[in-house]
Order: sequence, then C-alpha cells, then structure tokens
Amino acid sequence: MNQFDTHEVFNQAAAFEDINLFEADIPLQEALAREGAGASRAGLSELGARLGRAETLALARMANENGPVLHRFDRSGRRIDQVEFHPSWHALMELLITAGAHSSPWEQPGPGAQVARAAAYLMFGQVENGSQCPVTMTYACVPALRQSPALAGRWLPKILSRQYDPRALPIDQKRGALVGMGMTEKQGGSDVRSNRTRAEPVLPPEAEAVFGQHSQDVYRLVGHKWFFSAPQSDAHLVLAQTEGEGSAGISCFLVPRFLDDGRLNEVRVQRLKDKLGNRSNASSEVEFAGAYGWLLGKPGRGIPTILEMGSHTRLDCVLGSAGAMRCALTHALHHARQRQAFGRPLAEQPLMQNVLADLALESEAATAFAMRLARCFDHPGDAAETTLGRLLTPAGKYWICKRGPAFGAEAMEVIGGSGYVEESPLARLYRELPVNSIWEGSGNVMCLDLLRAFARSPAAAEALQAELALAGEGNADYVRFTGALLEQLRQPQAEEYGARLLAERIVLAVQAGLLLRHAPAAVSGAFIASRIAREPGGAFGRLPQGVDCAAILERALPVDSART
Repeated sequence: MNQFDTHEVFNQAAAFEDINLFEADIPLQEALAREGAGASRAGLSELGARLGRAETLALARMANENGPVLHRFDRSGRRIDQVEFHPSWHALMELLITAGAHSSPWEQPGPGAQVARAAAYLMFGQVENGSQCPVTMTYACVPALRQSPALAGRWLPKILSRQYDPRALPIDQKRGALVGMGMTEKQGGSDVRSNRTRAEPVLPPEAEAVFGQHSQDVYRLVGHKWFFSAPQSDAHLVLAQTEGEGSAGISCFLVPRFLDDGRLNEVRVQRLKDKLGNRSNASSEVEFAGAYGWLLGKPGRGIPTILEMGSHTRLDCVLGSAGAMRCALTHALHHARQRQAFGRPLAEQPLMQNVLADLALESEAATAFAMRLARCFDHPGDAAETTLGRLLTPAGKYWICKRGPAFGAEAMEVIGGSGYVEESPLARLYRELPVNSIWEGSGNVMCLDLLRAFARSPAAAEALQAELALAGEGNADYVRFTGALLEQLRQPQAEEYGARLLAERIVLAVQAGLLLRHAPAAVSGAFIASRIAREPGGAFGRLPQGVDCAAILERALPVDSART
C-alpha cells in the first residue's frame, strides 16, 4: 500500500469460475450412470468444462445487462417486427444449439437419450436461463409436430439442425429453425379454453396461390396472445378457436414468421414484456391480423396436441430449477469456504454448516428427482414408466420449482450484502427462479393435473407404489411416510383443496426413496430426518442434531473441485 491508500482489499472470495460443472457435481455424475446414460459421460465432462469457463459465464452477464430491443419498423416505415439481441445472446444460443440441447433425444432416441440431454440441460441451467426458453420450446415442439407428417417433413430437418441461424428468412432458406409458442390471452391466462382468437380455413385457390405445394390445412388467424414467447422464432405453435361440424373448439396451428414468398406473416408484435427476470430473453404481446397458419393435429383437438409439447416443457422447468439451485449452492458454498468471519471460515461455523448442508440436501434431491423423471421420458413404450412420468411431471414442477425462490434467497443471504448487488450472479439467479413455477402452468394448475392423472388411470397409484417400494423397508420414518401417502391415494377421489400438500408429499417420498437407494447414509439420513420425519418447514438451516454436515458439503462441492 502507498501512503494515500485508504485500505487493503482482502478476505474476499475469488470468483467461482473456471470450474468443470460436471466433474464438480458428484450427484449428477451418479444419477447419469444409474439412469442409463453413462456412455455420455465424456461428452458431458467436456461440456461441463466449457460451461464453467470465465468467458462463458461472462456471456451470461452481458446478455442480461444488454436485453433485447424490438424494432417494429425499418427506416422506410415498413413493418419488420425484428428483435435485436446483444452478441452475447447469440453466442449462448449457438452454444446450446451446437450441443444439441434442443435435438439430441430426437436425433438418436433410445435408453439414456433423454437422461443425457437432461444432464446437459441441468448444467446449462447453471449458466444462463433466458436462452434456455427458446431452446426448450424448440425441443418440446417435436412430438406435437409429428402429429402432422407433412409439416414434420418440411420443418423437422431445420428444427433438428445443430446450426444456429438467427437470420430473418422463410424456413426454406434457413440452416436451422427455432419454434416458440403462444397460448394465453388477456382474459384467460391458464384457462386456454376461454381463448377468443379465431381461425378460419383458407379456400384452396388462395392457399395454393400463397403456399403452392404446402397449401393443405391452411387457416387465417385473427386475435391476440398476451404472452408470445420468443417472437424472433421461425414459427410458433398457437391455439385458436375453429368452427364447423366435428371441428369446433380449440385447435392448434403452426404459424410461421415469414411466408414462402418472403413476406412477413401478419403476426404484429405490440411490445416486449418488461419482466422481473429472464431479461436476456424476449417475451412479447402480439396480434394476429389475418396471420396464416397450418393446422397441427385434428381440428378441435388443439389442447391435447399442445399437451404433447407441454409435458416436455414442464420437464425442462424441473431441470432448469434444479440447475439454478445447484448454481446458487455452489456459489454460496465456495464463498463460505473462503470468507472469514468472527475468526474462522464461514463454512466451519456450526449454524452456517446447518444452512449450507440443508441447501445441499435440497439440491441433490432435486437433481436426483429430475434425472429420474427424465428416464420416464426415455421409455415411451413402457406403460409403467409413462404412467409414473404423468404423475411426477406435474408434481415435480410444482414442488421443485416452488422451492427455488426460497433456495435462491437463502444462498444470497449466505454471501450477504455483496450477494444482493447486481455484480453478483446471485441477484440475477434469484430473479430467474420464480419463472419456472409460473410458466407452463402455475402451481395450482400442476396440482390439478396431478389429481387428473390419478383419476384417469387406476394404474397411477400402483406405479408410484412400485417406485417407492424399491427403497425397501429399512428406514422406519420412510415406511411410515410412504405408507400414509399410499393409504391416502386408496381413498376416493382426492380433494382439490389439499392438492398442493399431496404433490409435495409425492415428490418428497420419491426423493427420499432415491436418496435411500443411491446416496451416502449421511445424505439420505439427514434428508429423511428433516423432511420426512417432520414437515420440511419454511426456511433452510433446520437440520437436527447429529447430521454430518461436513460429509454432506464435501459431497456437494469437493474442496479440490476440478478446475479447467
């Protein structure tokens, strides 16, 4: 220090960067192997190293500091409705698309494909969440598109391409394509059956004049969407009302951004949403002023068609929340190990160990659940796996996404005031965490979906019972908890009033069973003591006496985590 310096900077944790996000995550490595995707380990390790680099993490910061800008008109007054993004956004999107985050399970389906993609997506969730939104929708649109072979034949080669192509062009001129979605309207929100947007079939002469060989099942849409995700996408799946005998009701349409002749389709972007979080991503309001769209699936069956997309987007909500929680945990634990307070490192102080270990348990349980859920998607021909997935998807989206904001707030508090300022990634992460609980069906919608899954399938409770039974009867608290849960399911139709508690208990039971089977006793015992033997409570740091916090924290983030 020179004589005029006021102070020396010390006792500050180094930035958590240049870390291999895969090699530092023991629970993720173990889940990858046991859920059937161990062969992808080498590629995921390489991806984890790239995602943890300082320059990659800097892209996330810049993309959120320089959000999208809507340009409705060009300098000549022509309507263009183009969204301008910072170069960091495009770099992140290219990273996701090149890695196949939107396409890998569809390119090479089979055991382990969805699990491997889930592991990659969970790591992407530790970097930047806004860019995940258009990638999730593109990934999830594939099952819905396959319901219309003609559309699939034209669009899927571009959708499954690993070339990121942000140019504003008709689909036939693109190297790769993104697909968004537009379902909700001002008056309805989650109640999409109340949608007022209308679609009328285009007569053959007009359709052939505009689309030539692609003129079948063309409609024109008039109406609006209150939330139209990623308006820069090449097409959107849109819900609209159709009329006619046998076709009345909500139908689903693929609405392209550009027509084949290069004209902009009549999808008018009114404004971009000024959102709490997810600020790097563009979300918009639009009006359809006679926009062209192709019928997807059967007329009047739009909601079942779009649900093919919804189940996969909800899987990604679970993965995204699990990834964000892992990110918050590692930043908090890294900080606590380097920060001295009251004469010793924060991570060595008993009360702080309680908090950190509790966060570590929540994060590992979320990872274990998310990866197990991904395996359900790997076996569409297995009735038991499909049935279990129909239960665990809404239940997991409810509980894991609901735990996210509290988790992020606690991790921010570990760091303290410097975690609350925008220079810390924890502030951005905290703003991101609520969106997965809101988007693609809020908590109540998920819990009602869970009740419907039980009501529609007598085998649902049996599938859950079979999954829980795999953990055995060695833990009395687990046996008591799961026994009470299964007895509740044997009763007549569950009441809507208590659906949230039912969803919570299902997820906790599955998480506890997975940890009993696969995690060290220090982890499973502490999880059961704090969440099964008693209610989980509203704050972290409530672990009972006798928990081996040091063992839990070393597993959560080994002190010698592999640096790249």
